[in-house]
Amino acid sequence: MAAIFSPFRRGYRHLQYLAHEQPVIFYSCVLGLTGPVLALSVPAVRRTWFGYTPAETIPTTYPVPKRARRSVQGYEDE
Repeated sequence: MAAIFSPFRRGYRHLQYLAHEQPVIFYSCVLGLTGPVLALSVPAVRRTWFGYTPAETIPTTYPVPKRARRSVQGYEDE
């Protein structure tokens, strides 16, 4: 049973080694792993805990009135 967890134990010890000997590499690994986790969890947290609702879409066309169009009078070129 201990042989199953040995790769994880070696990985943890290697991370400990990096944290002491090369902290720049360790923290870059930590930040690199938190990015995808936050990308998946933040939208759900915003929706459930903070009540976030997306903004209404911006209209892309001008609304046309629902009536008969009147013809324009007095602007003809003569």
